[in-house]
Amino acid sequence: MSRLLVTGGCGFLGGAYLLHLLGRRDGADVFNFDALTYAAQPSRLAGLDRDPHYQFVHGDLAEAGQVRALFKSHGPFDLVVHFAAETHVDRSLLNAVPFVQSNVLGTQNLLDAFRAQTSGRLIHISTDEVYGPVPPGMFLKEDAPLHPRNPYAATKAAADHLVLAAVRSFGLDAWIVRSVNVYGPGQYPEKFIPLAVTTLLSGAQVPVYGDGEQVRDWLYVEDFVRAVRLLETQGRPGEIYHVAAQDERPNRKVAELLCALCDVPVKDGIRLVDDRPGHDRRYGLDAGKLRGLGWSPETDFGAGLSRTVDYFRAHPHRPAGVR
Repeated sequence: MSRLLVTGGCGFLGGAYLLHLLGRRDGADVFNFDALTYAAQPSRLAGLDRDPHYQFVHGDLAEAGQVRALFKSHGPFDLVVHFAAETHVDRSLLNAVPFVQSNVLGTQNLLDAFRAQTSGRLIHISTDEVYGPVPPGMFLKEDAPLHPRNPYAATKAAADHLVLAAVRSFGLDAWIVRSVNVYGPGQYPEKFIPLAVTTLLSGAQVPVYGDGEQVRDWLYVEDFVRAVRLLETQGRPGEIYHVAAQDERPNRKVAELLCALCDVPVKDGIRLVDDRPGHDRRYGLDAGKLRGLGWSPETDFGAGLSRTVDYFRAHPHRPAGVR
């Protein structure tokens, strides 16, 4: 029976991946290693505790001894899917240290332990933000140079380089997934869409940076999970794969759609605030490589937003954290 390690499985993406994986009952023993920081939502996985093939292990990737103990006690792992990361740009602008510890040191500690077991595959989850801003009409391929412009993006770019260095130096069987903005039910309310929804449902105004014309590509969480699952078998060492819906929308237009779904007039629901430092205007990924493997997004943006709003209506969550 195969053994699978998921780092950050109590986060939004890792949790969605675990629910999809264990819902398919494909027989793997699955270990979820998570530090349970502020954005973790273990309650989403409550039903998994009854699954004999699932085990939660509390620990911090930034602590090398804990990572070595994880691999010694529960390894070797046939597959490692590395979601664990600090991910919120606003927080990285206030204090970059936790991002360096989690995203850079944590990734290196994981690579060291993975390398020591001498076999297995590893998927590293990254972001489109490592490329920096992309001009209108341009969609980057996987060999584009990296130009991160905020501390979060810089630490993810560093982690990507560490993964690729491990592949080239030591022959590790590892590859990278870079995704556009993923959204959906259960996301911690600090990212733009869940923050906007919870803010509107609480009767407050959504803060939109600058003129609100920053463009993002939005991908529903289940479509992202299907991409990662495909790459479990189709990924190749040292390769990078883009996951993108290529469904671009300005932030202000997204906020207006959410106002309509939350039954709030736009004039009452949105307020423009000072832009944040180094705010990238647009990202754009070419996902042709992944589409060539048979993946394509299935969830319409409007349908995905409706499901997200319905979730937060049923699970009230007052917006918290950095605005």
